[in-house]
Amino acid sequence: MNLPNIISELVKAQNEFNSAAYANCFAENAEIFDEGQTHHGKPEIEKWIDKANKEYRATMKPIDYNENENILSAEVAGTFPGSPIVLKYHFQLSEGYIKSLKVTD
Repeated sequence: MNLPNIISELVKAQNEFNSAAYANCFAENAEIFDEGQTHHGKPEIEKWIDKANKEYRATMKPIDYNENENILSAEVAGTFPGSPIVLKYHFQLSEGYIKSLKVTD
């Protein structure tokens, strides 16, 4: 599977539970929409993923990538009910960074 570099970096950071590296994949004014909440900007994204990493220990295994729509399907496993599950990551990329990310099931 041929992922854009920034998405590969995001997956690596998630699987290493590296919250700073995860946040650095995003543009300064990026947004994430996940579990009914929106997180704005790199500092808030880092705080959110750090809390999620500690709580869920979730890892991502990419299983499909739609290049036309920038949608990554990944098996996510961790310490949450129903694990593992397949989630879809809807990316908007800009200038080598992630501008927005929406996570759906």
